[in-house]
Amino acid sequence: MENQENTVKYEEEYIVNSRGIKVFTCRWFPANDQSKALVFLCHGYGMECSISMRDCASRLVKAGYEVHGIDCEGHGKSSGLLGLVSDFDNLVDDLSEHFTNICEMRENRKTTRILMGESMGGATALRLHRKKPDYWDGAILIAPMCKIADDMKPNPVVIKILTSLSRIIPTWKLTPTPDVVDLAFRDPKVRKEVRTNRYTYKGRPRLQTSYQLYTVSLDLEKRLEEVSFPFLVLHGEDDKVTDPSVSQVLYESARAVDKTFKLYPGMWHSLSYGELPQNLDTVFSDILEWLEKRCFSRTAKWEEQQKRANDQLNCST
Repeated sequence: MENQENTVKYEEEYIVNSRGIKVFTCRWFPANDQSKALVFLCHGYGMECSISMRDCASRLVKAGYEVHGIDCEGHGKSSGLLGLVSDFDNLVDDLSEHFTNICEMRENRKTTRILMGESMGGATALRLHRKKPDYWDGAILIAPMCKIADDMKPNPVVIKILTSLSRIIPTWKLTPTPDVVDLAFRDPKVRKEVRTNRYTYKGRPRLQTSYQLYTVSLDLEKRLEEVSFPFLVLHGEDDKVTDPSVSQVLYESARAVDKTFKLYPGMWHSLSYGELPQNLDTVFSDILEWLEKRCFSRTAKWEEQQKRANDQLNCST
C-alpha cells in the first residue's frame, strides 16, 4: 500500500481572467498538505496541463512539492480559439496574476516559489521574471524558446510575407513548418497520446501565433543578459524545435550568479514528457537535486533574516 505522504491529490478550477475569459487551472499537492516549495508550470505551445503535465507534476509532488498549472488562453481546456496566441503579453499577464495570487495567500507567503517551463513555457517563465525581477526564487527552463531552430523557420522572404498576412488573416493555419509532434516527442507512445489528446493543438501554426512566438524568441535572444534569478536550463542535444546553442548562451550571458546548464546527448525537445522512460528518470533526478538545493538556500536565507530581525529587536529594547 502506498504511503499516504507520497499520495498525489489533484484539484481543478476555472477562473475568469482580467479580460473576462474563462481559464482552466489545476493543482497537484501531497496528501499530507506539507510541501517544500510551490512549483508553477508553464506549458509549451499547443499543449495543456492536466494530461500532458500530469506525470511531471506527480514526480514533483511525490518528492514533496506543490504544483500549480494553468492552460493559457487558446490552449487546453481554457477558452479561446485552439492554437491561437493573439498577444503573448496577455498570456504572461494571466499567469502572473494567477501565480502571484497563489503566492500571496497567507499560508504561502514564506514558501519558496519556482517557475518551471518547457519550450514556449520557458519563454513565458523568462517573461514572468522580467515582469517581476525580484519576485521568483528561481526557474527550471526546459528547452526554452529563446530561439526557434533554423529548420523550423521559413526563409526570410516567406517570414516577411507571413508577417504581413498575420494582420489580415491572423487565425489561418498557413505557417509552413514541419510537424512539431514528430520532432518534439521522442517516445512513440507519447506522440500517439499527443495526437489523440483533444485538448492539444496539432494543426499548422496560425499566422498570428507564429508571429507572436517568433517575435518573443527574437526579443529574448537579444536580452539574455538581463536574466538574474537562479535557474536550471536543460536541453536535449538533438533538439530540432528550439536551439540548444542558445541555452548555452543563456547560461553564459545571464547575470545570474546561481545558474546551471545541462545538455543531454541524444535527447530531443520535450524532456519533461516526450523522452524515453529512462531518460525522463535522468532529467527529473537533475531537476529534483536542483530544487532541493534551492529550497535549502531559501530556508537558510529566511532563517538568517529572522535572526537579524530578532537581534535588532533585542538591541532596541
